Amino acid sequence: MAGSTTAERGERQQESSGPPPARRRLRVRRLRTIIILAVALVLLSAGTVWLLYGSQWLRVESVAVSGTRVLTPDQVREAADVPVGSPLISVDTDAIEARLLRKLPRIDSVDVARSWPDGIGLKVTERTPVLLVQKGGNFVEVDDEGVRFATVSEAPNGVPALELTLSPPDSRAASLRRFGEARLVREAVRVARDIPAAVAHATRSVKVRSYDDISLELEGGRTVAWGSSEKGAAKARTLAALMKATPDARHFDVSVPTAPASAGS
Repeated sequence: MAGSTTAERGERQQESSGPPPARRRLRVRRLRTIIILAVALVLLSAGTVWLLYGSQWLRVESVAVSGTRVLTPDQVREAADVPVGSPLISVDTDAIEARLLRKLPRIDSVDVARSWPDGIGLKVTERTPVLLVQKGGNFVEVDDEGVRFATVSEAPNGVPALELTLSPPDSRAASLRRFGEARLVREAVRVARDIPAAVAHATRSVKVRSYDDISLELEGGRTVAWGSSEKGAAKARTLAALMKATPDARHFDVSVPTAPASAGS
């Protein structure tokens, strides 16, 4: 068998000696690029961390408050206790929200947001009273969830008073023992929430004698027998129609909305 030619021996020698120079140079360039990118990434990460936590550029300098009606922005800022001067990225927005809800029960919800580069925004939603409970010379505001959230010295306009006439030995006190005052207050709240808008502004008080004996006292001495809080939407529609049909009536009964009645003139 003939031996290998000189060309074949040269090719085998080149293969055994490793990749050609061009391929080695390409590998070196790739490795250098990877190293440069890795170093750049480390430097970029370190720079970002310093910018967010160590620099003076992204620190809290202002606290903006919006949405207040009764509360003042200064009251909200004081209760929020935002750490002015701290890195904006490190501010605990959940803790600020929790402080506001704990310190200011008038606040129903609050959105705490970072406002880059140097601010915190507090968007407040206050509770709205639907009933008032008189307590001495003051008034306790009750919202549409039955939460007693604030005590004020003057009754807000357009908010009816809640009257619980359940004291013993009245037989209706059995309703108080069965359901409890908190439950009966919630039932009154449901009624207040369902009063039609055309009637709400004229409602002076919501009276609760028992679970299924709730009535409204309107301005001018007019009254409405509402019954329980059930079927509130139907009762509201019926009352609006009944008052329109008999505008001179003094008493309206919608406790059974399918069989309403009115009386007096």
